[in-house]
Amino acid sequence: MQQTISFITLGVSDLARSRAFYGALGWQEAAASQAEVAFFQAGGVVLALFPRQALAEDAGVASAGQGFAGFSLAHNVTSEAAVDSLLAAAQAVGATCPQPASRAPWGGYRGYFADPDGFLWEVCFNPFMPLASDGSLRLAE
Repeated sequence: MQQTISFITLGVSDLARSRAFYGALGWQEAAASQAEVAFFQAGGVVLALFPRQALAEDAGVASAGQGFAGFSLAHNVTSEAAVDSLLAAAQAVGATCPQPASRAPWGGYRGYFADPDGFLWEVCFNPFMPLASDGSLRLAE
């Protein structure tokens, strides 16, 4: 298997609400979006929003379940101030903030917000992993 991720699809309970939430954060929906699915270009990966029940049916699994999903998404930024600003912006449009920004034990600065469906986003400034001008992150070989 080639070491790539093409899509991250979040199964959401209310597609219109999730579209509005990510739009309020400044995300631009791609032209490929349709009434039943929203696509957002996120660097070399596409973030998709799809109704939870439909995603579960597509995968052949039960849609029930709640609580910690066992993963988080991460958005790295270029400064500690940018962490604070993005967490405040997310809260202003309906996110909850289960972990306010603080210094991380490894030397960075990070906090978490949860989108309307509880998907966790870590907002992080990592001084040891500088971002490229396009916002992407490349690990040393």
